[in-house]
Amino acid sequence: MLVDIIYVKPRKPYFLFLKFEDGLSGLIDFREQVSFEGVFAVLEDWNYFQKVKVNPELGTITWPNQADLDPIVLYELIKNRKSLSNKHEK
Repeated sequence: MLVDIIYVKPRKPYFLFLKFEDGLSGLIDFREQVSFEGVFAVLEDWNYFQKVKVNPELGTITWPNQADLDPIVLYELIKNRKSLSNKHEK
């Protein structure tokens, strides 16, 4: 299942609020997904990190250096967290 990201907002420190085309939304901690190495090294600079944008052609988020993340992975992370929190509420 491929669901495109339609909105992204950076939140301190290194969190991203994402919204997907099917309405699912939530926060991810970027530091839990990647280490600041290689193409992601520059993203450790908070000012650069905030330059994240949605790439509608790819359906994911990207930075000016072309670093991006798999939208399926991000979707599943948020979906699983919401599922876990719903179980704990019952």
